Amino acid sequence: MAAYLIADVTVTEDSWVPEYAARVHEIAARHGGRYLSRSGNIDTLEGKPLGNTLVALIEFPSKEAARAFASDPEYAPFSQARKAGSISNFHLIDDTDLAGGIPYLPKG
Repeated sequence: MAAYLIADVTVTEDSWVPEYAARVHEIAARHGGRYLSRSGNIDTLEGKPLGNTLVALIEFPSKEAARAFASDPEYAPFSQARKAGSISNFHLIDDTDLAGGIPYLPKG
């Protein structure tokens, strides 16, 4: 079952960004991850703006694969640099429909 890692990041010190941007997608790919977006072009349609620098959306084949990426020892120094130079939130969702009314999604 597909899973999606949603990262919302507010950069507080940007020295980590170039190497992270250049290398982390390769580590994610080794776990079946595929970036669907990594953008700072954030428009709030309703509600309070997030106020962050960027949002990344990465599709993984499963929650286990996403967790394996996040705990990969090769990712650890990038994760530490990101945490030191940003306020970050990582959210993991699957591809289910909680209400069960969308026919092309599994019931959640």
